[in-house]
Amino acid sequence: MPRIRLDLAYDGTFFSGWAAQPGLRTVEGVLTSALVTVLREPVRLTVAGRTDAGVHAAAQVVHFDASTEAWAALPGRSDRLPEAALLTRLAGVLAREAQASLPRTPRGAGDVVVTGARSVPQAFDARFGALSRRYTYRIADAAAPRDPARRATVLWLPDRLDVRAMEASAEPLLGEHDFLSYCKPRQGATTIRTLRTLTWRRAAGGPDSGLVVLTVVADAFCHSMVRSLVGAGLAVGQGRKPVTWPGELLAARTRDGAAPVAPPHGLTLEEIVYPADDDLAAQAERARTTRRLTC
Repeated sequence: MPRIRLDLAYDGTFFSGWAAQPGLRTVEGVLTSALVTVLREPVRLTVAGRTDAGVHAAAQVVHFDASTEAWAALPGRSDRLPEAALLTRLAGVLAREAQASLPRTPRGAGDVVVTGARSVPQAFDARFGALSRRYTYRIADAAAPRDPARRATVLWLPDRLDVRAMEASAEPLLGEHDFLSYCKPRQGATTIRTLRTLTWRRAAGGPDSGLVVLTVVADAFCHSMVRSLVGAGLAVGQGRKPVTWPGELLAARTRDGAAPVAPPHGLTLEEIVYPADDDLAAQAERARTTRRLTC
């Protein structure tokens, strides 16, 4: 039974998040339906990161297991590989779904695009096999240009942010900590995470020039953690909280007075890193092990 990795990107604006929910349009629901249409068999997806409603992805990863028969049948009478045939057929199905669900969608342009498909070892696990995840949050404050074409992916604020204060406030959050004050805990799940990168900067060039940009990297994130980190940074940057507040909130390990959650649309999942094939099984096992605070 082949295990298939899909790489995908999506505009989260008109999705009620990743996870399938009855009666709601979700990324998982749309992609699963498209795969069932193409493969003509049930499909169960495992995703690297469950994004919230309105959050975007430039580099999401999922895996699923296909039957040998369905996988071999994809090319039909063509000489294409199954991977290429899957990409072509998914593109059409996803574009038609978007046009049916969102009447103003340009012809052939869906809000989910599968950018890659390939067979991977059975040890590959899109969720537990990941070494790290990287997100970016983009803000146009009073000192930044406003591009209406990007209003669905950039948070607009009327005041000028103190980026230096925001950067200083991030330092105590790096490393392994219990991020209870920055997470909405799920039953039976740990809130201990290892934050490897948390940087605020005003972009000096490129497509984000002038924007205030947060880059955050961790082994994994708990529910609403990234948007809570953004919310804490904004409280400092807007002068509503002192530079020491995010660190003090972290140390408190409490949901009382927890970090405010920033709006979802400024957030994009940018990258997921996996180990070499020979370390996939070991990494997945490490990730499944309940984390214990060692710092």
